[in-house]
Amino acid sequence: MVNIIINDTKVSVKKGTTIFNACKSIGIELPNFCNDERLNPSGLCRMCVVEIKGSKNLEVACGKIVKEGMEILTNSKKVQSARKEILELMISDHPLECTTCARSGSCKLQDYSSIYLNNFKPKYDNQPKKLPIDDSNPFFYYDPNKCILCKKCVRVCEELQEVSAISSVDRGYETEITPFFRENLNESSCVSCGNCVSICPVGALVPKNADFYNTKKVKTTCSYCGVGCQLELQVKDDKVVGSQPVFGEVNDGLLCVKGKFGYKFINHEDRLKNPLIKVGEKFEEVTWEKAYDYILENFNKTKKVYGSDAFAGLSSARCSNEENYLFQKMIRGVMGTNNVDHCARL
Repeated sequence: MVNIIINDTKVSVKKGTTIFNACKSIGIELPNFCNDERLNPSGLCRMCVVEIKGSKNLEVACGKIVKEGMEILTNSKKVQSARKEILELMISDHPLECTTCARSGSCKLQDYSSIYLNNFKPKYDNQPKKLPIDDSNPFFYYDPNKCILCKKCVRVCEELQEVSAISSVDRGYETEITPFFRENLNESSCVSCGNCVSICPVGALVPKNADFYNTKKVKTTCSYCGVGCQLELQVKDDKVVGSQPVFGEVNDGLLCVKGKFGYKFINHEDRLKNPLIKVGEKFEEVTWEKAYDYILENFNKTKKVYGSDAFAGLSSARCSNEENYLFQKMIRGVMGTNNVDHCARL
């Protein structure tokens, strides 16, 4: 174990721990745009800088390994001044349209600015870039003018999704995140998984028709396949308006195109809301009690006339293991037949 001091608090952490994670272990969340525990540390945004006693320069917490006896200050005047300067530089070429931005209320740049730039007088003129917005992808759009160049999207696409559909081109002020050969997203190798959208800290990558403001989060399991990816549905006015992956579960913060963007069927007007029983040539809505009575009545009739082997059950990978177990138990125990199978494909 390595013994260090963070803001006058003695802390013991494992050897090889970064300052960022050491702070996190005692409940100190350092501001950051580019950090992600699943990715190799980059320190690009430099918002997580801390002061180490005895060191002339501020250190990037996400890339600095703790050493025995290290004394760390996470919120000194020097640190606050550096973070303020970083934010001012970011805002100097960032569109100031927070009230109309789709990410309003779910934007780290907005959050940190309200903390560090409260009642400040800008040193730099605001000169937003005027690059074309790429809306070629059917599920999300990319606004390079709002990009803060944290390169989190590039790293997720390369290190986790292993597609490498996007990269950074040019240098300095001209740096831009774009698909290779400056293609549109829809013409690139992008598979529309949306994982870059999920981790974008600002309004550069946003789902089409997104609504982040004042939404309620409901954790659930993706119903599209048997992997069991965990996600949070964003709900507003009793309608699902978005989907975010959950970290620390089987999918560890990743989703495919179905899990990320395929939620609109939930709100579809043709979705059945009540049981239907066919009367003559038409289907009529009935209560669940009446539907169950109807099933039981016809089940008993069929079993009596044709026997148990007249039944068969087909389950699906969309169900959980527990649901599939109960299903086969019902087919065998209640219906009295072994005619049960499972389709693992969608």
